[in-house]
Amino acid sequence: MALTVYSTTWCGPCKRLKSQLAREGINFTEVDIERDPSAAEFVMSVNNGNQTVPTVVIDTPDGRVVRTNPSVVEVKLLLESAA
Repeated sequence: MALTVYSTTWCGPCKRLKSQLAREGINFTEVDIERDPSAAEFVMSVNNGNQTVPTVVIDTPDGRVVRTNPSVVEVKLLLESAA
């Protein structure tokens, strides 16, 4: 199962979520949408044309779960339910 956090360097909610994930020992891949145009396009495709971050993607054997601006609690619950 893979967890990806789409973010920017200046985004406060992104920094908060990433630090909370790290504190909880949850591994994730970070993608800066300002450095990766295809990532920005993906984020816009799942957020009604907006570059809203953090956008979190959890790839599971059963499919893909996408959440925008989730709490660390929500991410943990999603990971647990996907396991």
